[in-house]
Amino acid sequence: MTAELYQTVLAQGAWINLSFRAKWRLSGADRVRYLNGQVTNDVRTASATAALHACVTNLKGKIEADIFIHAAPDGQSLLLDAPADLRDPLGMRLERYIIADDAVLEDITDEWQLWHHIAPATATETPTQALINPHRFHLPGTDHWLPLTAPAPAEVPLSEADAETLRILQKVPAYPHELNPETFPQEAGLETTAMSFTKGCYIGQEILSRIKTTGKMPRRLIAWTADIPLPPGEPLLSDEGKDIGHITGTTLHPLTSAPIGLAMIKQTAADAPSWKTASGQTLTARA
Repeated sequence: MTAELYQTVLAQGAWINLSFRAKWRLSGADRVRYLNGQVTNDVRTASATAALHACVTNLKGKIEADIFIHAAPDGQSLLLDAPADLRDPLGMRLERYIIADDAVLEDITDEWQLWHHIAPATATETPTQALINPHRFHLPGTDHWLPLTAPAPAEVPLSEADAETLRILQKVPAYPHELNPETFPQEAGLETTAMSFTKGCYIGQEILSRIKTTGKMPRRLIAWTADIPLPPGEPLLSDEGKDIGHITGTTLHPLTSAPIGLAMIKQTAADAPSWKTASGQTLTARA
């Protein structure tokens, strides 16, 4: 991403094509109750005007997927989207737990486009099909579900590479880099945006509530800057040479060209001002 493009995104906004993401329609009288037992956030608060962020966790409370949910305008179904690679495994996971529920899950990935519009907070655009969603890039923005045959809302959307740079700049955890079956939602900083601790039981809830109560978890997401580019997967070491984490994503800052990135690191080391990599480089905490 160039410095000019970055400044344009922040000042004027940008469109991002997310149509490759997996998409489902969940219908039936029990759809809300059923899905509420599967995800970390309160599906009862899902609306037709805003996207609800949530995680699907396993019995150990670790992330199998992160999804966005909203109520369809017809009031008869919920629409879900998730990372493309989870289309089959997440679809099967959700189907598996529909037992005696009046709920029907349909894969509609190939029937809909999905676009995200980053827009300055002062923007007045509020089309009826727009879903408020500041969670995709930690910037004011809206999601737009469009039929496959509808015209695209932007001729030149932000490229996939530029969207990834923006994600890392904005410290947004994503599948599979930071969000995966090794990670608790709180480790990735999702406690306030993708979790409810008053909604009742769901798979993995007991362990995640314990983390909420104690504040203790194995790792935490950090943002860093360095002097030279470093690869994802590079281990981070303690002063004693012990493994304390690893780099999960890297890019170059468009304004300074400095290497920046994200990493998962042991909670006990997360508040340090800097960290050493296995190759002897120093990572400095990025505000």
